[in-house]
Amino acid sequence: MIERLRDVIVNAKNNEITYEQYMDIVLYDPIQGYYMKEGEKVGTKGDFITSSNISTIFGKLFATLFHKLINEQQITPIICEIGGGNGRFAKAVLNELALKHKETYEKIKYIIIETSPYHLRLQQELLPVCEKVVQYRSLDEAKKEFPSFNGIIFSNELFDAFPVRVIEKRDNSIHEVKIAMNKESQLYETFSPLVDEEILEYLTKYKISLVNGQRFEVPLAMNRYLEKIEGFLGKGTIFTVDYGYTNEEWCQSIHRDGSLRGYINHQLIKNPLLHPGDMDLTTHIHFDTLITYGSELGLEFVKIMRQDKFLVSAGILQFLEENYDPNPFSEQSKQNRAIRSLIIDGSMSSAFHVVIQQKDTFINWGHVLGG
Repeated sequence: MIERLRDVIVNAKNNEITYEQYMDIVLYDPIQGYYMKEGEKVGTKGDFITSSNISTIFGKLFATLFHKLINEQQITPIICEIGGGNGRFAKAVLNELALKHKETYEKIKYIIIETSPYHLRLQQELLPVCEKVVQYRSLDEAKKEFPSFNGIIFSNELFDAFPVRVIEKRDNSIHEVKIAMNKESQLYETFSPLVDEEILEYLTKYKISLVNGQRFEVPLAMNRYLEKIEGFLGKGTIFTVDYGYTNEEWCQSIHRDGSLRGYINHQLIKNPLLHPGDMDLTTHIHFDTLITYGSELGLEFVKIMRQDKFLVSAGILQFLEENYDPNPFSEQSKQNRAIRSLIIDGSMSSAFHVVIQQKDTFINWGHVLGG
């Protein structure tokens, strides 16, 4: 990976690259990128954990919501999961539909958008690919078969893995933070006055004001992908599950160092330039931008809820088994513990939010989510 980065940096203007370029290489390089190469990323043996990998209950709950949307709200029975990862969420959804809502299961098609060859293979080992499940490497590829996709789009921790541009206010002026490499092949940051028109336009549009010493990540890649989603979705609804901040929260002093960091073996690494290609990189997403820019594109904002409150509103407590089971390793006991771990104060759900958007459709969300 160092050789790959050196080649790019040496040939770049001023021998430096943006953080967006750096993240795109170390995460998504076809051969050496973190997400693209072999190796477990999610779970106890990986580098991080997601809600869908704690328990099947996360997928079971969304299966219930998808069933309601399809059967009670007349949403087209096609589910598109963007960034399907190891396929465990899709498996939980499909298993629950097959068990509890067979008529819905029989008529749905499940699409997975996944760029990683490693994850595509894991999905093929776990899911009924080519029967109920169809895999695509990109939205552009899927759009060839679905010129105007109608249905449900779902993603869990998708946008937090998108490359970002990084800026910092120094000596009362905004600088872009870029990356260079010294003769000893060590990566380091450089600072130059901000001149990029796209970033300047973003700061003006969203009224972003920084104080000296404050670092800020600009999600231009997220906005570009939102445009792709809007162009793909003809009619239906979108669930985005992720962690992030509002613009008001970004201004709080606790967040003035930005949010870009790495994870390796479940350990937080503050320096994103360490372990290139071997470490997950992530940022908190910009909820206000996701909502506002989505609305400008035609993705109507429905609501944003903290994940624990969303799960309760959507009916997760109905999955609790009340009968006492003395065996702590039974499926019933494990599911009960998982539910509690997802909804108690201080759980990982308190850091996540669920954003719901829709396009050219009317849904009685009060009925779907119970008020």
